[in-house]
Amino acid sequence: MAGWPTFFLAALCASNTFAKPWNQTTSINSTNSKDAIPPTALYKNPSAPIEARISDLLRRMTIQEKTSQLLQSGLDTWMDPKTGTLNTSALPNALGPRASQFYVGYPLPVAKLSAGIKAGQNYLVHETRLGIPAFVQTEAIHGFLALNATIFNSPIAHACSWNVDLVKRMARVIADEARAVGVNMLFAPLADLARELRYGRVEETYGEDGFLTGEIAHAYVVGLQSGNVSAQVKHFAAFSAPEQGLNTGPVHGGERERRTTWLPPFKRAIIDAGAHSVMGAYHAYDGVPAVADEALLTGVLREEWGYEGYVISDAGATDRLCAVFKMCREKPIDKQAVVRLALEAGTDVEMGGGSFSYEEIPRMVERGELDEGIVDRAVERVLWSKFKSGLFERPFVGAEVEEIGKAIRTEEALKLARELDAESLVLLENKNGVLPLKSDANVAVIGPMAHGYMNYGDYVIEGAQWHGVTPLDGIKAASTGKITYAKGCERWSNDESGFPEAVQAAKSADISVVVVGTWSRDQTELWSGGNATTGEHVDISSLKLFGAMGSLVKAIIDTGKPTIVVFSSGKPVTEPWISKKAAGLIQQFYPSEEGGNALADVLYGKVNPSGKLSVSIPHDVGTTPIFYDYLNSGRLAKSGEVKADGSVQFGYQYVDNTPEALYEFGYGKSYSNFTYSGLRLSSKTATVKDTITVSVTIKNTGSRDGAEVVQLYVEDLIASVAVPNIQLKGFEKVFIKAGQSIEVKLSLKVADLGLWNVRMKYVVEPGEFRISIGASSKDIRTKEILTMV
Repeated sequence: MAGWPTFFLAALCASNTFAKPWNQTTSINSTNSKDAIPPTALYKNPSAPIEARISDLLRRMTIQEKTSQLLQSGLDTWMDPKTGTLNTSALPNALGPRASQFYVGYPLPVAKLSAGIKAGQNYLVHETRLGIPAFVQTEAIHGFLALNATIFNSPIAHACSWNVDLVKRMARVIADEARAVGVNMLFAPLADLARELRYGRVEETYGEDGFLTGEIAHAYVVGLQSGNVSAQVKHFAAFSAPEQGLNTGPVHGGERERRTTWLPPFKRAIIDAGAHSVMGAYHAYDGVPAVADEALLTGVLREEWGYEGYVISDAGATDRLCAVFKMCREKPIDKQAVVRLALEAGTDVEMGGGSFSYEEIPRMVERGELDEGIVDRAVERVLWSKFKSGLFERPFVGAEVEEIGKAIRTEEALKLARELDAESLVLLENKNGVLPLKSDANVAVIGPMAHGYMNYGDYVIEGAQWHGVTPLDGIKAASTGKITYAKGCERWSNDESGFPEAVQAAKSADISVVVVGTWSRDQTELWSGGNATTGEHVDISSLKLFGAMGSLVKAIIDTGKPTIVVFSSGKPVTEPWISKKAAGLIQQFYPSEEGGNALADVLYGKVNPSGKLSVSIPHDVGTTPIFYDYLNSGRLAKSGEVKADGSVQFGYQYVDNTPEALYEFGYGKSYSNFTYSGLRLSSKTATVKDTITVSVTIKNTGSRDGAEVVQLYVEDLIASVAVPNIQLKGFEKVFIKAGQSIEVKLSLKVADLGLWNVRMKYVVEPGEFRISIGASSKDIRTKEILTMV
């Protein structure tokens, strides 16, 4: 979670004290107890160094004013989130004690939303003594969370494009739309990894690999902040492999695993990209709650990495120290203990959704229970982020009312959504060249995800599912033949009464396209109890098709007509029999609002598929975890198999299955074929200070122009600790015309080939490293040895 819509608060922490109602008019004592601030105050000078501005402002602040910079408020405390009715008399009570930032993720018309934002920001800038503007926040993992804003495909999807330039452009569009409404900070991107597929939030990640995730997250941060909107990287850190796949559950692992696997993508997004803020996480890693993990929040993030910005808790996460982790009294919440545990560890700001324990800070300082220097440290970090982002110079970034609509969901944005979506589709099977379809083919479009609503992932605004281009819409627009539609079954039901109509449609057509998968809900429905199989707090014990969907696919394949299956999902689907029996198989992770057009572009050959999996697809949930970069010793296998007639060819690892992926990380077919040759290293020996250029020639031997994702993997052949068997260390997506060749050059920093040794020191050890170039983590085409001296 991030942010705290009312429906979520009631479900998450019914016993807690939340923000006062939107129409609360009770005033509070202002912190305007000191003299007015002169306009020549140093902190108001944009030319002054940030450190000097922070120092000047901090010395002028009362302890109440400092505390207000460590708490988040919400738009619903001065504007009705359903009607948009504004109550400016509630602003002192809403923003006096919680002035740092406020959440605005409500399904209001954007003009009303912008008016509410402007009222709050104007109050802070013009009616408070210090005039400190707030960060204005909402969600944006695949689009600005607001009515009518452009919806892009889910993060797990656009990572399959392996196209960092498109992701950067997407982030800039999201920034432009948010800025037009007055939002200046977005809760994105995630740098979490999809290492536990039962977990409901796989769709929000960029996949299983730290390097790919880091590059995509880096592109997002750069794109977003180039549009003067601040990024908030989440969820710090090692959050997304909870025990049993259960949301917010504990994560097990050691310090070496955290540093090797989980932290690199965060460092890439936070430090290299210069993110303005970081969001903590709900879980405990190795028994230590992330919100109170001093070794992580202070030791790694600040002391090792040198990060100067602030960390905010996730919604209600501070209460969990008492209510879930049992580290303090729950009823009533021991607020003083929460402050000591979280603030002192390095969680600077408390998000809404809980008991607002940080409001105890002034009393604790007054009683000598809390060093004001710890408070100052947190406030300095918040102010650094505000000065760094230019917030004091641009407190309200919204467009004029009549211009807001023109800046949102533009033709250019929709074109980009379609392009990114099409590049993200992964062709898994294409038997006998059944794809692309002929434009005049008679096609039966079948399945509950094919039409009737848009199968978006979570974190879309209320009602979003009712607009967008469905698969049926897209296929109809692309086809000159006869198109027949049959739903077949509901997503959530075992009812097969719709099968006869679907079977008849398939028999009457030349070919069938069956769209099935998983589903999530918009932000209102998801937290109001609507059924779903993915999304935040929606975890699942099976990765097979739900209800009657698997039987529907079988019924259509059994007609004997060629059948193309499309998995429209937020995570891998484990149905190996479909891979064997379907004529074609496409993975479309949750689409954009142009998803139907993007799918049709690939089905009919307007776009040559170039997507590569950002997450491995296992044979069965019981063979997970399935990530490709397992530690050496992790995949010893003598596999078994359950045959079609039910007999078993016994193995040992597993008796009845294989630990190998059905489709590995980096896998994806094309309508073209690509050959690899001429691998060269700029030097076959290197020192830790060197950067090696890896060159390879790629030829398109097919009859269609196409794009290939060239992937660079490294193996440390002899190491002092167990290391990943192979790791992605570079990639480039290149477009090659039919029959032509190009030389691809990838840079490899030798310093990135290190490991965390037995003394937990990062070192690059002398020895041999195998440099591999391939079309996937398994499909390695050419290799060379690099010797580290």
